[in-house]
Amino acid sequence: MGDILVGACSWTDRQLLASGWYPRGRRDAEGRLRHYASRLPVVEVDAGYYALPSRRNSELWVERTPDGFRFDVKAFSLLTGHPTRAESLPADLRGTDPGPLRRGRAGEGLLDEVWGRFAEGIEPLRKAGRLGTVLFQFPPWFAPGDPAEATLEACALRTQGWPLAVEFRHPGWWEPERAEATRASLSALGASAVGTDMAQRLPGSLPPIAPVTRPSLAVVRFHGRSAAWGRGSKEDRFRYDYDVTELAAWVPRLRRAARQADELHVLFNNCCADAAVGAAESMRRLLTRPCR
Repeated sequence: MGDILVGACSWTDRQLLASGWYPRGRRDAEGRLRHYASRLPVVEVDAGYYALPSRRNSELWVERTPDGFRFDVKAFSLLTGHPTRAESLPADLRGTDPGPLRRGRAGEGLLDEVWGRFAEGIEPLRKAGRLGTVLFQFPPWFAPGDPAEATLEACALRTQGWPLAVEFRHPGWWEPERAEATRASLSALGASAVGTDMAQRLPGSLPPIAPVTRPSLAVVRFHGRSAAWGRGSKEDRFRYDYDVTELAAWVPRLRRAARQADELHVLFNNCCADAAVGAAESMRRLLTRPCR
C-alpha cells in the first residue's frame, strides 16, 4: 500500500489563524509553517490560484519543512480559464486589456509569460522533492468535449516534468457513461484525476469517488457538504464540520486508492476556523487503525 498523506488546503487562512490552533510563539510566518509541518505531512498552497507563486517563498518553505513534507500547489487562475483580476498579475504585466482577463483569457504572449513565472516560482519545491502536485482545478463551465480535450493536451505539454493533477467541476466528466473515458484520457496524459467529497443532490454535485489514473500519485479533496456549494460567500460554501462517521465511511475507498498508487494525498478544503486541520487529524487517526 502506498503512503497516505493527509492535510489541509491552507495553513494561512485567516480564520485558522484566529481559531487558536497555532500556539503562542508559533504565529509568525515561519512558526506557523513549522508548527503545521509538525502535525500534518502535506498542505495545499491555495494562494497559487490568486497570485503567481514567489521563488523566494518556495525557498523558505523548503527550509522550514522536513524531508518528506509535500506542497500541492494550486495553479494560477488564468492557467485554468478562470476570471482573473489584472491586479493579481505582477506589476509589469498589468498593462494588458482587463476585459479578456475577466473572461479567463489572455493573449499568447502574456500566457507564455505567466506560465514561465509560475514555473519559476515553484521550481525550488520541485528541485527539493517537496512538490507533491500542481493542481489544475477547471471551472464548472469546462465541460467534456473536443475543446476541453485540446485544452487538457496543451496543459499536459506545458507541464511536462511536473506532477500534474486535474480536478473537474463540471459533473459531466464523471457521469457513468463518461467516467471510463475520463479516466483513460487523464491516464494517457500522465495526470492524476482528483476525487472529491462534497454535498450531493445539488446541480453541480460530483460523485464521491477516488479515481487513480497515475500510479505515482492519487489525490482526493474534501470540500465539505454545505448546501450552499456554488453560491454565497466563501464561508457559506465551505463552512462544514465532518463528523467521524462521515470520515470513516471514506476509509475503505481511500485504502483501495492507496493500494493502486505510490502516494495518496487527502486534502480538506472546508477551511473555516480549524475545521479542515481538525478533520485531517481525525482522518489520519482513522487511517492508522488496523483494517477490519
